[in-house]
Order: sequence, then C-alpha cells, then structure tokens
Amino acid sequence: MSTLQIEGGPLLVGKVCVPPDKSVFHRAVFLSSISNGQSVIAPLSFGADNLSTLQVMQTLGVEVEVDEAKNEARLLGCGHPRGFRPGPLSLDCGNSGTTMRLLTGLLAASRSTYQLTGDESLTGRPMSRLRPLERMGAQIRGRSVAGRIYPPLEVEGAALRGGDFELEVASAQVKTALLLAGLFAEGPTRIREPGRSRDHTERMLRALSVRLDEAPDGCLTLLPRAAPFENPRFLVPPDFSSAAFMLAAALLTGGAGVEVRTGVNPTRTGFLDIVRAFGAEVDEREALMLSEEPVATLSVSGGGRLRGAEIGGSLTLRALDEIPLVAALAAFAEGTTRIRDAGELRVKESDRLAATAVLLRAFGARVTEHPDGLEIEGGRDRLHAASVTPALDHRLVMTAAVVGLALQGVTTVHGADIIGVSYPGFAADLRRLGAQVEQVEPVSVPVR
Repeated sequence: MSTLQIEGGPLLVGKVCVPPDKSVFHRAVFLSSISNGQSVIAPLSFGADNLSTLQVMQTLGVEVEVDEAKNEARLLGCGHPRGFRPGPLSLDCGNSGTTMRLLTGLLAASRSTYQLTGDESLTGRPMSRLRPLERMGAQIRGRSVAGRIYPPLEVEGAALRGGDFELEVASAQVKTALLLAGLFAEGPTRIREPGRSRDHTERMLRALSVRLDEAPDGCLTLLPRAAPFENPRFLVPPDFSSAAFMLAAALLTGGAGVEVRTGVNPTRTGFLDIVRAFGAEVDEREALMLSEEPVATLSVSGGGRLRGAEIGGSLTLRALDEIPLVAALAAFAEGTTRIRDAGELRVKESDRLAATAVLLRAFGARVTEHPDGLEIEGGRDRLHAASVTPALDHRLVMTAAVVGLALQGVTTVHGADIIGVSYPGFAADLRRLGAQVEQVEPVSVPVR
C-alpha cells in the first residue's frame, strides 16, 4: 500500500472542482440500465465504487462505452430488470455498499437468481435492512450472524407488489432500493423514514416524469412506471463529500483563498451548518441548478477561532459521511464537541466511530467514544504530527491527511491507495492548492 507524506504549514490558495458525485453517478448508471435506447452520463467518475457499478451492469448485459475525450459514459440499457442477462450469475460489488444495496433493489424485480459479493470489507457489512424487499416478493439470502445477514447475498427476483414501509433508520440506500423495486411493483410503494436522508433518487425520478409524491409528514408515495425511460441524459454535479475535505483543509491551514466548486444539495450539506456552528464563515456564490441538483462555489474562513459545538439529530444525518472530518475539526476547536446520533457509522467500510477515535488520539487529541457518537476535548496546542495507519477506509485516510496539513512537521498516512474508492485525485488537488503532499509507492524488491 502507498503512503501519503504531508508536511504541514503552507497556506492553501486556489480553485478546485472536485470529482463527480459518486452517489448521483451510481443512481444514473442504475436508471440507465432500465432505460431504452442510449443513456448518457457526464462527467465521468473514475472512483473505484462507481467503476464497480459499471462493471456489474456490464456483467448483466448493459452495454457500456466510456468516452474519455467527451468525458462521458454511454449506456445501452435493458429496459427492465427482466431484460438483464439471466442468472445464476456472480456479481462483484468490490468495496461498494451502495452498489450492492441499490443493485439488490433492481434485481428484486428480475425473474432470476444472482449472487452479490464483494471484498473483505464489504462482506463484513450487514445487509439486513434490505429485508423489506422480501415483503415485496423477492427472496434475499446471506450469511446469518447474530440475527443479521451478511454478503455474499443471493437475490431471487419475483413479481413484486408495493406496500407501506417504515424504515427503522434513515437510509438513502435502502430507500433507493425500495424505490427502484417499486418502479416495477404492482400498486403504489409508500416509504417513511425517521429522518430525511439524501434525496438524489427522488430528484432524478421526478426529472424522468415518475409519479413520486411527498406528504407533509415526509412519506413518499411512488407509482409504478408504465414504460421504460427513453434515452435519458444525466449531468452529475461535483461531489460535496469530496469538497468537504478541501474546505476543511482550507479552514485548518488558514487558506481563506480556497474556492471549491461543488454540489450543495441541502440533504447533504450538514457539514456547512456544523462549520458555522464551530464559528467559521461559509461563503456561497455562483449558484445554479444542474439536472435538478444545486451547485455553487464555496469558500470558508475563520479557522483560527473554532469553538466546540453540540451536533446531533438531523444535523448528524445530513453530515453522516463527513463525521470523521467534523471530529477532526473539533480536535482543533476550543472547548468540547459532542457528536450524537451517529451509530450508523459503526457499519460503514469500518467502524468509523471507533476508527476515528483511534486516529485522532494518534495525533494527541482527547476523544471519548460513546455508542452513538464521540466527545472531543479540543485544543490545537496538544496536537502533533504523527505516523498513522487508519482503518482501510477512504474517508479516514483523507481525514488524517487534512489533520497533517494543519500541524508542523511531517505526517505519514499509510494505506493511501484506498482513497481511489471515491477521490483518486485527492493528493493532486491538494498540491494544486499549494499543499506539500507526496504519495509514495511501495518499493518492489525482486525475489532471487
């Protein structure tokens, strides 16, 4: 595995446009796969998770052409899950939980059986929340451990029926799996969540003229699709979760001259509200809509006067992917920060709560772990550069790099290859802003 070597100190300045939103790209590929004619998705995403989705759809018979010159993917879909290459087939989802969960929703509407597997990290993630698809008529089997099911999954599609579904945990992945299945079910599909998860799927379906209503209490009602989509075109906004790392780096190094072009979907931007709660300022300008998704240029300032904050409820939900980064900012803030309602992070690529606590302690931070969150006693003076080996989790590796940028001395972050899951150009973009970051590849020693 390669390492990142970061020398802290330089102020960052410049403009950066982060990679395409991987959540939207996944969904665009799945919707293209059930369309007629040629679909176009632009710009391209070369994150490993998105490539996993493209590869499994190719295995299922979707024709995929990647045009790097035009920065777009063109897909020839199958019109319906029943048009996929019939099973039994084994579909490798790599490291991508989004691929596995959303794909299960589509395959539920097939009339065939498929096995979904992935790497060691993915096969250790519970998939029991997909059980509502069985109430629609599909069958889902997997390894059973302590009442939960784990991959590899066997998904047996069927004639589906709609119904009422009340999710125990707000989850955009489970919600999307139900919506994709509901497109092909008999009767309406109604979904209620305890909180509002990201709404990319709803925006995309409405743009495709799907009847999808939202009641005042948040209940979604989807009516099945009578005919396939025809030749859709998807424009993918820049990824806010990637932008958050650039904004945090700017905040901690005093780089008020950093401008980041990114998506600003309000169901995703809890991180900005948390930054404001810490006492920093966020400037948003040049706003526009890109295929139903808001986009803007962001900059931040005030990193030298951060103060602790209480973070929980819907704010945590809207910043769930960025919670390790929030904890890192809290380590530099004055006072104590308490993060609550983040128990979902225990079943991500790693146990992100436990792994974040371990990571920040390596830099000298004082962190107390709770079942659903963290308590961080802030203070820049106690922090120092370090050599760290985060869990094999792309967000933790990038969080460690951001911390290192703000500290004097050299920080070494092992396991940098995993960044390619979501942000292959992370180190290059930091260098473009003036950071001293070097990605060092392992030395290969020939065997004699």
